[in-house]
Amino acid sequence: MSKPIQLHISSARPPPGILESQSSGNDAWYAIRVRSNFENSVSDNLQGKGYNVFLPLYSDQRRWSDRVKKVTAALFPGYLFCRFNLQDRLLPILTTPGVVAIIGAGKTPLPVDDHEISGIRSILRSGLAVKPWPFLAVGSEVYIESGPLAGVEGVITNTDKVYRLILSVSLLGRSVAVEVDREWARPVPSRMAQRTLTAA
Repeated sequence: MSKPIQLHISSARPPPGILESQSSGNDAWYAIRVRSNFENSVSDNLQGKGYNVFLPLYSDQRRWSDRVKKVTAALFPGYLFCRFNLQDRLLPILTTPGVVAIIGAGKTPLPVDDHEISGIRSILRSGLAVKPWPFLAVGSEVYIESGPLAGVEGVITNTDKVYRLILSVSLLGRSVAVEVDREWARPVPSRMAQRTLTAA
């Protein structure tokens, strides 16, 4: 059964083209919901306002009746990520054309885990095939020892004889999958077992 990945990697440089403005220690990543097909225009507008924006994209093949075309699409359709201080005014973000809401609990925005953002960036930099994936529950973990994702911990799934590493963004209830070589991974003890041994 397919299971997800929880990535635990160090922060790294963002992919080319992602604006990195100066940020304070109180800044955090937040998920912003946008109107359908407005991901790029909202990203451009927010960057123009000086915000640090991350819009993960991937290449996909779309089939029409007479041809197949390669397109670039949002990895999380209807969402992008923005880094800001929650104590600052949110009006410039909420009044940006195409913005629907900042994701959170009720009217309180909730930050996205930095490890999840770093994990997405690591996958995009790897050059491996990546695509959206149904959201999955947490499972047992492996450690990637070699290859472009070396140093990443997660869960490997085997679907149609293809091994994939699944990264989930918990706040969105969305996941992405990246194809990997099974030989890159080795099993690691579960977090619960490690905590039990430590307590003993």
